[in-house]
Amino acid sequence: MKTNYSFLLLLMFFTSILNAQEVKDSIALKREARSLLRDGNELYQQEKYTDASVLFKKALEKNATYKKASYNLGNAFYQQKNFKEAVPQFEISAKDSEDKFTKAEAFHNIGNAAMEQKQYQQAVDAYKNSLRNNPNDDETRYNLAVAKELLKKEKEKEKKDKKDDKKDDKKKDNKDKKDNKDKKGDKEKEDDKGDKKKDEKKDDKNKDKKDGDKDKDQKDKKNPNDQKKNPQQPKPKKGNMTPQQIKQLLESLNNEEKKTQKKMNVKKAKGKKVKQEKDW
Repeated sequence: MKTNYSFLLLLMFFTSILNAQEVKDSIALKREARSLLRDGNELYQQEKYTDASVLFKKALEKNATYKKASYNLGNAFYQQKNFKEAVPQFEISAKDSEDKFTKAEAFHNIGNAAMEQKQYQQAVDAYKNSLRNNPNDDETRYNLAVAKELLKKEKEKEKKDKKDDKKDDKKKDNKDKKDNKDKKGDKEKEDDKGDKKKDEKKDDKNKDKKDGDKDKDQKDKKNPNDQKKNPQQPKPKKGNMTPQQIKQLLESLNNEEKKTQKKMNVKKAKGKKVKQEKDW
């Protein structure tokens, strides 16, 4: 029983020592963070914003809940025109700070960063939150009025762009319809043209056929007996013979006829069968 009690006392002793060490370490870290913050502020005043942001980050590594370091880091990012990285740091300050004026300043800076990025709706919301925490800030009220005006113009422009897009789409549709209609008309014209050419060719062919038939009929009508004649047989020609030549020609023909007749008689004699009587 005494042993268990002694062990419990010993455990409590070591725990208290560890807690004390942790507290001591925490205090040391916070001191280092404050030192880094001061050095960073000096660089910030010298407009060495990049170097200042490095020290602010180191301060947050020593003490992650160091609100001033977060806020100042946001300011350093803002001065470097790194608005995207600045906003989260301001949001941390706006969320975790219990002081309304600090919250108002954080929201005001969020609005400024949004304005630089032309995010007018986010800027309007941020300025409104700033005024809720500090209604007497005329600078924030002025910035809110400017943000509202820019947001209004942006919406009007978007509305106009949408209207113009619809007009363009309508024009495009009408143009496409017109093009399709023209294409259809061109096709019909081409078809009509093709049909016309076909008809012309057909008419030419029929005309050629008719002309051929006509020429043939005229030829047949002109020379009806040409097909009956031998195309290679020469036509007789009229001669100019003297009476003496005519007489000689007739005598020659008579002599030829006599010779021919004589030959025919010899052939008949040779071909005639002779009858003989039998000697019994």
